[in-house]
Amino acid sequence: MKISRFAIPALAIALVAPGFVFAQSYPQPAPGYGQGPGGWDAPPQEFRDIQRQGYHDGIEGAHKDFDNHRRPDVNNRDEYRHPHVPSSARNEYREGFRRGYETATSHLMNGPR
Repeated sequence: MKISRFAIPALAIALVAPGFVFAQSYPQPAPGYGQGPGGWDAPPQEFRDIQRQGYHDGIEGAHKDFDNHRRPDVNNRDEYRHPHVPSSARNEYREGFRRGYETATSHLMNGPR
C-alpha cells in the first residue's frame, strides 16, 4: 500500500510535466506588435474609422499569412476581397486593409525600422 501512496502523485506529475514544456514552445509575437499608440501598427492619423478598421484587419491578415507560411498577397485574403462592411464603405475599408497588410508584411519580413 505504501507504493500506491507514491505512485499516484508520481503518475500525476508525469502526466502534467510535458504540458509545461510544450507551453513554453509557442512562438512569441513579432517585436513591437501591439505597441498601441505611436507603434508601427498604429493607423495613420488621417484615416477615418472604416479605414482604421481595415488597417487593423490588414495587420491581422498579414500575421495570419506569416504564421501559416503563406505567400504574402493581400488579394488572397477574403476580408479584403469580400469585406463585411456597407457597400458604400468598401473602397475606404480596402484602402486601409491594403495599407495595414503592407505595413505588417514589411515589418514581419524586414524587422523593425
